[in-house]
Amino acid sequence: MAASEGSLLVLVRSGESEWNKLNLFTGWKNPALTEKGRGEALTGAKNLAAAGYTHFDVAFTSVLQRANDTLAIILKEIGQDDLETFKDQALNERDYGDLTGLNKDEARVKFGEEQVHIWRRSYDVPPPGGESLELTAKRVLPYYASHIKPRVAKGEKVLVAAHGNSLRSMIMQLEGLSGDEIVKTELETGVPIVYKLDKDGKVLSKDILKHQS
Repeated sequence: MAASEGSLLVLVRSGESEWNKLNLFTGWKNPALTEKGRGEALTGAKNLAAAGYTHFDVAFTSVLQRANDTLAIILKEIGQDDLETFKDQALNERDYGDLTGLNKDEARVKFGEEQVHIWRRSYDVPPPGGESLELTAKRVLPYYASHIKPRVAKGEKVLVAAHGNSLRSMIMQLEGLSGDEIVKTELETGVPIVYKLDKDGKVLSKDILKHQS
């Protein structure tokens, strides 16, 4: 089966968290998954299995519980509870600084809609006390280069469960996107993105495994 051949990198954004549900800026805070979020992770796992991706050699995740739990749900469903797993804060979500914990609508009232839009959707303008996507990439990409990419280069099948902006950082490099392009890239919670790569880390194919209806 083609799904079992060659190097594989699967990226999964964590399922919906309690703070996602409340429309809050979350960043490095540690809310749990909602029931919907757990269901998203389970559906993602089922979609992986249905596409033939049931064996991985290693997994990576952040130190945040919502990503850890998303990964655990996926690994249990595909029968790989004991998979070698590395956790590192380099893969944490973007730090939203002073916006953390604020409702996004309330933040627009407090700081102005245009300013909040700039903080959320520009590549290199950080919110007060926080990180821009550019700063997030500066911690994610060295970790990717030193820990994840070498495992892919060995022909291994690698699973990464992380967050919207830490995954955007990797996708930007994998797909050669500009800062303007990556900030417009939306990642659905719990939906696996499957990359087949050559030994140099070049993308041969990409498949987004959408939620089953």
